[in-house]
Amino acid sequence: MRIVILLFDGVTALDPIGVCDPLARLPNTEIVFVSETGVPCRTGDGFLSLAPSAAIANVSEADVLLIPGGRPEGIQQCINSEALRSNIKRLDRTTAITGSVCSGSLILGAADLLRGRKAATHWRARDYMAHFGAEYTGDRITRDEKYWTSADVTAGIDLGLAICRHIAGDEIAASIELAMEYDPKPPFGTGNPHNASPKHKSIVAEILRG
Repeated sequence: MRIVILLFDGVTALDPIGVCDPLARLPNTEIVFVSETGVPCRTGDGFLSLAPSAAIANVSEADVLLIPGGRPEGIQQCINSEALRSNIKRLDRTTAITGSVCSGSLILGAADLLRGRKAATHWRARDYMAHFGAEYTGDRITRDEKYWTSADVTAGIDLGLAICRHIAGDEIAASIELAMEYDPKPPFGTGNPHNASPKHKSIVAEILRG
């Protein structure tokens, strides 16, 4: 099984890595990181460089295609690239699962793959979904036929485990969750926007604008 994960300048580091980790533990799995040109990409915080295995145009097919999120300028650059959108649509025609983490759903939307579908995304990007003809769910993970989308950053781990379950069944997916010792207990309980105060939401808005 070939799992293709997109990288781009401005990508949020945990988005591709979080969804990759559980999936990489499945047997007989090949993970292929790609970028538009095949060159390394800087993460949105500027501290990491992630190296793809190939340019997306040089990958002929994928069983699973995953699009991570990132900084607004990185997302916009992907949306503006007709070549990248075309290659995403081309690979989508070969997949059993096409998915996104966080604002990666905006890239899928720009490729016209979410029109008429329900989708998750970062809560700050929710209003953009209607622009692409998609319905924002507010859920941590949303599945609409072969399209799987998740909320922000850490939800990518949940998405990876959910796809593991779909592919390999409960026992394997549960064992992968144990192998990862994935048992999050967030210290503040503000990770869901429904539980966060207006003050914390405004701080997040300032951080994202910066």
